[in-house]
Amino acid sequence: MRRARSSAAAKPRGQKVPGASRAPAAAASAPSAGRARPPAGQTGGASRAAARQPSGKRRPQSSPRSQEAGAGEPPPEPPLPRPPPAASAAPSASELDLGEQRERWETFQKRQRLSFEGAAKLLLDTYEYQGLVKHTGGCHCGAVRFEVWASADLHIFDCNCSICKKKQNRHFIVPASRFKLLKGAESITTYTFNTHKAQHTFCKRCGVQSFYSPRSNPGGFGIAPHCLDEGTVRSVVIEEFNGSNWEKAMKEHKTIKNMSKE
Repeated sequence: MRRARSSAAAKPRGQKVPGASRAPAAAASAPSAGRARPPAGQTGGASRAAARQPSGKRRPQSSPRSQEAGAGEPPPEPPLPRPPPAASAAPSASELDLGEQRERWETFQKRQRLSFEGAAKLLLDTYEYQGLVKHTGGCHCGAVRFEVWASADLHIFDCNCSICKKKQNRHFIVPASRFKLLKGAESITTYTFNTHKAQHTFCKRCGVQSFYSPRSNPGGFGIAPHCLDEGTVRSVVIEEFNGSNWEKAMKEHKTIKNMSKE
């Protein structure tokens, strides 16, 4: 006696049961497992619409009027930056009134292979400080470098005030216009005390004081002769200065207070 098959098994294999295969797909596309599955009899249209919905917020669409108003009009371009002003070129010999010396000047430039600025610098270095030489020097580590115009025969002051005695501050004095710091401004620190008129500058790295602003001449510089490069000093004369009794020494000295003047 044959057993009767169930009505579900009697259906052909190729036929799909409505809603049976769509429920697992909708559950698989759900972002988290905690969401409830839709009922088996629910159509798949809602799940397909949810799948097409992007996760982020949609941008608000502009109205037709705004689209018509902006149609065909390109967005405004940002203003172009203004070019920097052109640097003024150094004047040439042809632009100066050299008179009858023009030919000599141009020949001199060609012979020495100098630009107009280089030739002018050579002329100034030779005749601006007649009788003086250009000394160069600096600290021990090389962070601080300077040049100074002074005589080849140096007059050195050996001060015995409280600080100069401890650091052996022998120095010669020049006007500020004859001194030029070549590099190392960021490497210099300053120590002051008492009246704070003297500016004891020294290198932050190696601690060497190669120059400073003395109390006797705050408008000039005191240069340490032992920090100069070799080859420009011809002779040295040392004068003792009684800085331990500074006011009296300054009153009695006849020339020291004028050494920073032109």
